[in-house]
Amino acid sequence: MQQCRIIFLLKDEMGNKRNTKSKQQVLEILKTEKGALCHEVFQDRLRDSVDRATIYRILNSFCDDGIVHRIISDEGKQYFALSQVCCAKEHRHHHFHFRCLKCKRVSCMPEELMIDFPKSYHVVQLNAFASGYCPNCVEKEE
Repeated sequence: MQQCRIIFLLKDEMGNKRNTKSKQQVLEILKTEKGALCHEVFQDRLRDSVDRATIYRILNSFCDDGIVHRIISDEGKQYFALSQVCCAKEHRHHHFHFRCLKCKRVSCMPEELMIDFPKSYHVVQLNAFASGYCPNCVEKEE
């Protein structure tokens, strides 16, 4: 995602959005990580400055605004990752997500999926999830 889009969405323009310290902290964590993060990671890193409910509200708000997308893993856990392929008019996340069974990292796969649904269906989001071993963990085993 373009940096200017993130800043625009967080700005207090006409009273719509407020840029708070808590939002900036959550956003910084997302920007520094490669991959998707679960709520517990945010909670661990922000435990002294942001409460659990506020983190949930911020992440849900970021999802609504297209800053991040939510991933539901094969274990039912929610993960959040910065959106990379969205624009304001066309919000979509049609890519696979991969969870390594060893290191537990969740990654967004760079290729977008193209699946032909019947013409009467309009897909807004596709949640495709795979589990296995990432290249890092496979190399360590060999």
